[in-house]
Amino acid sequence: MTDRCECACLTQAQYEKTELMGKNDKRYSSYISILHEELVPAMGCTEPIAIAYAAAMARKVLEKLPERVYVEASDNIIKNVKSVVVPNTGNLKGIKAAAVAGIVAGDADKVLEVISDVDDDARKAIAEYLSTKEVTVVASKSGLIFDLIVSVFHGKNSVSVQISHYHTNIVRITKDEEVVYHTQPCDDVSAENKTDRSIMNVKDILDFAASVELSEVEDLLQRQIGYNSAIAEKGLHGNWGANVGTVLLQAWDTDDIKVRAKAMAAAGSDARMSGCELPVVIVSGSGNQGLAASVPVIEYAKELKVDQETLYRALIVSNLVTIHQKTGIGRLSAYCGAISAGVGAGAGIAWLHGGGFKEVAHTIVNALAIVSGIVCDGAKPSCAGKIATAVEAGILGFHMYKNGQQFYGGDGIIQKGVENTIQSIGRLGRIGMKETDKEIIRIMLGE
Repeated sequence: MTDRCECACLTQAQYEKTELMGKNDKRYSSYISILHEELVPAMGCTEPIAIAYAAAMARKVLEKLPERVYVEASDNIIKNVKSVVVPNTGNLKGIKAAAVAGIVAGDADKVLEVISDVDDDARKAIAEYLSTKEVTVVASKSGLIFDLIVSVFHGKNSVSVQISHYHTNIVRITKDEEVVYHTQPCDDVSAENKTDRSIMNVKDILDFAASVELSEVEDLLQRQIGYNSAIAEKGLHGNWGANVGTVLLQAWDTDDIKVRAKAMAAAGSDARMSGCELPVVIVSGSGNQGLAASVPVIEYAKELKVDQETLYRALIVSNLVTIHQKTGIGRLSAYCGAISAGVGAGAGIAWLHGGGFKEVAHTIVNALAIVSGIVCDGAKPSCAGKIATAVEAGILGFHMYKNGQQFYGGDGIIQKGVENTIQSIGRLGRIGMKETDKEIIRIMLGE
């Protein structure tokens, strides 16, 4: 969009503070690509689903039901699969359940929805396979944060599928020890097949959100609204995990939008962590981050009665601010990803209230000052509580700025300027918390 009349959804203040980004600008096409790469559907926690995907692909290439299975997984994958229910398995947990679900009932062509279509007979077959076949799980020695190899065997035949760096990135397939597919050296992080995220910054994100031709991203955003709202509603009914969303609505004033925004996002995680079979549109490789980045913004849009275009643009802000923070941290870390998404939601909510760069930047810095340092100890029911806390920090960060209050550079790890602060948080999550991550895993495994 290049004409002022095409930005009618923007407030006057937003328009005056925005530099519209032309479609021929390289940044414009990069942000479009990033949204298409990140806002994809997944059913179930993405780490076990990545295992199911690799296993389903291995079985597809083997062309027969394996007699035994051997899974090598990096520590962070082990951490994130240990305590979460694998959907469509009859409440089973763990790497073995995820791999066998992919082998017995998976459709590799559906990628992160690989086990979305499983009937009762298939669930029985999963349980029978687990009780009668050899399934071995070992820790990967590759040293990669995200690395997964599923090997399957039948007689003299074997197939191995390796996924590295992110959940759908198959880097190598071997059949009978012959390489049949290979994309890149598995230890080459720079070779990830994704758009360069180093271009991202908050100012450009806001310019892009104001400028983008919505027809180029509308389907993605509408699917995010539909899927994530549906599982949030589902989480308020029935018994899911610790029912954090329900507790929030029972304990506090449901007429308060701040409470509803937290509760709905948490409810979606309640359901998802406990095996709900509804899909979620993920962000930064995570369904919980997808929920935290989108559902609070959707709830605020309802409260403020904004039009659909304004909601779309606010979601663009929230999603991209979340991705921007996670770029420096990495896909998996001891730093809880829900924090990045709750901060992203705060940025989107600031945008919904007519905020420009100053308002959004201060919201981000304030929120990061409050909750950075919450650890990731795997996917499980307490993720819903962390989401609620992260969303509350995002909202508080915005209200602090509205009330003339802020945290300053030099307050702890906060730096002067939003980009410097985001960079500091990336360093904390990527480098500073490496040993924390190892200790978390040792505690979880009882070592």
